[in-house]
Amino acid sequence: MLVLRGNEALAGLAAHTPAVAPPPATGAVPDPGRIVQIVAHPDDDLYFMNPDLRYSISAGHPVASVYLTAGEADGINATPAKGATTAPDKPAYAEARQNGIRAAYAKMATGDRTSAWQRTVVPTKGGGHAEVDVLVAKPQVNLVWLQLREAGHGYADVPDSLHGLWNGKVARLESMLSSGTPVKQRFAYSKDQVVQTLVGVLEQYTPTTVRFQDPTPGRYPDTKQYTDHQDHFYGARFVQMATAAYAKDVKDRPHFAVQNYVGYFNGSLPSALDPQEAKEKLDSLDTYAWLDRQNHCGSNAGCGDLKVSDKPAGNRWTDTVNYARGTGTDWLTSDKDHGLWAFKVLDGQVAVWHRSGPVGPWRGPDLLPGTGMDPGAGAVTLKDGRIAVFGTRTSFGARPADYKREVVYTVQKQPGADGFGEWQSLGTPEAADETWTSDISAPAVSVDGTGQLAAYVRDGAYGLRGRVQQPDGGWGPWEKLGGEDLHGAPVTAIDGAGRRIVLSATSKTVVGWAQPKPGAPLGRVTATGLPDTTLPLTAVGREGGVRLWFRKPGSGNVRTALMTADDGLKVNNMTDLGGLNGFGSVTASGHVLAGRTAGGQLGSEVGPGRPWGRSPLMFVGAPSSTTTGRNMVSLAVVGLDARLYVTSSADAPDAYLAPWQPVGPRNAAP
Repeated sequence: MLVLRGNEALAGLAAHTPAVAPPPATGAVPDPGRIVQIVAHPDDDLYFMNPDLRYSISAGHPVASVYLTAGEADGINATPAKGATTAPDKPAYAEARQNGIRAAYAKMATGDRTSAWQRTVVPTKGGGHAEVDVLVAKPQVNLVWLQLREAGHGYADVPDSLHGLWNGKVARLESMLSSGTPVKQRFAYSKDQVVQTLVGVLEQYTPTTVRFQDPTPGRYPDTKQYTDHQDHFYGARFVQMATAAYAKDVKDRPHFAVQNYVGYFNGSLPSALDPQEAKEKLDSLDTYAWLDRQNHCGSNAGCGDLKVSDKPAGNRWTDTVNYARGTGTDWLTSDKDHGLWAFKVLDGQVAVWHRSGPVGPWRGPDLLPGTGMDPGAGAVTLKDGRIAVFGTRTSFGARPADYKREVVYTVQKQPGADGFGEWQSLGTPEAADETWTSDISAPAVSVDGTGQLAAYVRDGAYGLRGRVQQPDGGWGPWEKLGGEDLHGAPVTAIDGAGRRIVLSATSKTVVGWAQPKPGAPLGRVTATGLPDTTLPLTAVGREGGVRLWFRKPGSGNVRTALMTADDGLKVNNMTDLGGLNGFGSVTASGHVLAGRTAGGQLGSEVGPGRPWGRSPLMFVGAPSSTTTGRNMVSLAVVGLDARLYVTSSADAPDAYLAPWQPVGPRNAAP
């Protein structure tokens, strides 16, 4: 377990000091992993990454939260009603926000907001200095303050900002030191120095999971303003560059997975958290907002952020959490020989794990050539039995305007073989980053009854686009398929007649498209009449139609409905299946249902009406499952240690899940 103790192990975020490895895992008990989360402002973690943050802290996992900017805003630490009569003081307001964060983390970790911190100055790899705070009672909890200037506006053109630095409007971005920081020497960073500073942080903490904000949040269709704060997503792009450089240049490090989080737009989406989880999240914001005004921190600047104290929940942000990527549940699949294949993104590359046959040994993770892969990969079996893997890839280009995300895929060279071909690009319906900030979803892919392969994405204008493979192997253009107010990623599956059905969540319901017959173009977008749902959907062909699983807003309960395409797309018998009040994607194969529960562990149901069980596994993204042969279901997750864990169950009444098994070597720093 990584434990940092003041100057002893903090001896420079620029250093290549290896982390202390956790003790060996025994049996099915997962390694805790090491979490680094990087956000633009103090409070972005509390609003947009919780409850994942609280789950990790409660479980005792090593967590380091990194704040790119000081969050100084206009320097007024007051409620809106008192803002006009309060003198601005940017260093003091930055200090107040730091004090609020320390209090919130201390309370999450120890129950006491006044629990002591050791605050240290360390040099950074970018040539400046950072403040690193270590929670004395729980030294695995660290805060890293980089203290750069913030934009001070969500979308306006502010050159002295991460946005301006990214686009070259300023050559260097200056520091904004809080009044209470032990850092006394001012500094300024170039674009490359920000990246190198973050690489140094990653080198020091050797994370197995990196959490950061959504680098491509999109724009509102009517105003064309960003749907998220510019610091959030340009900060996330700096983190993207840093994780790519860290993966490429730093050797002898553990594999790492990435999780991205939706920001401001959460307030326009159905609530993903049940009331108790939302209350716990709000409690952390109440602490940060310094509601009681008691000077428990001993600072003249204040012990929290009074700007949010009138409304600590923000724009309903404490009611929900959404992953911007990695919500697909189709990354585990089986082949005709009952072998298993798993595909997840580690180190910016697609990692492959393979078990040959029903009882063969596992191998992996093996990283496929090709970098820049975004979190989330999906697998589909082609008509000839080969597996194709789809995802999206980010490239930076020589100029800032060259930033681009595109859909890519690779195809297995032969059925059952370990080799995969070169990555091929399907391009993107959003060719210019400036238009929609490269906002496309992960692709939803299926093969219909004629063997026709098609891929679908939600575009930046919140409609559906699709490309269909032609008989000669080429692809048709990105077609506009209609729909509006689409969010998250679409899903697709094939019904009993071989027809493709595509489904997508909106902010109020679910809409769908269906082929009238295999090989035909999709029909028109159809309202399903389903009630509002949280974003992640899962679709599987079964019972002659396509069964859809989703979560009830404000509850976390799992719901399901059978979609049929005879005489148009129809919904049959929506049912509430209960659950353990979690959030995020649900995977379903055979009799097994599984998803994240309250508390962050994996919950599963192994038969209709049977009680839900909870495993000790905490994981990245979404679980995945597949039927293996005629009477076996396999289930997999990638833990916070970026290691694959698998289990299985007979597809029969009174079945149970076998003990979880880790695949491959432990993923720890050397």
